[in-house]
Amino acid sequence: MPGTRDRILDAAAHVMRTHGFARTTTKQIARAAGYSEASLYKNFQDKTDLFLAVLKERLPSLTPVLRELSAAPGEGALAERLAAVVQGAIAFYEASFPISASIFSDPVLLAAHHDAVTAQGSGPRHPLLELARYLRLEQQHGGDRPGADCDAAASMLLGSAFQYAFFHSFAQLAPDPEAAAAHAASAAATLLAGLEP
Repeated sequence: MPGTRDRILDAAAHVMRTHGFARTTTKQIARAAGYSEASLYKNFQDKTDLFLAVLKERLPSLTPVLRELSAAPGEGALAERLAAVVQGAIAFYEASFPISASIFSDPVLLAAHHDAVTAQGSGPRHPLLELARYLRLEQQHGGDRPGADCDAAASMLLGSAFQYAFFHSFAQLAPDPEAAAAHAASAAATLLAGLEP
């Protein structure tokens, strides 16, 4: 049986998907979990802390894919490895849009959220920085063309995933892993055509 923290996280993921981060209250989350707000605050500092935990623990994560890449540069087919990153990013973005899009509707909320996320050493730039770091490691192992802009390459790959997920979400389509995999393979192959030594 799930513990208090897990039940709160499950409830938060559900309520945030339904109402978006901006319109979700800690009171709603506590009620959905069957606990008091005091119980919620014993497990999480605030709504942003809870939001970050939902992103890390209840949505598809890019972190394991990126860690695997960085642990073994120069090994395996680079196109397949980059396609796995794009596919993982698509899954994450598709799952996170319903929760996070509402943050941008309120400049004060966005600023406060930015400050809180930055203070926790998190945020949307981290996967981008990690992917660019990996591409530089590949460059050192001869996998990327010397002098290629790894930061731009990482932006193109993750930007491609973001755009795919955005259009898919906007059209209110259910996630389609096969279509996402095809897009990911095509994006990785297209990028590599310009990166290969």
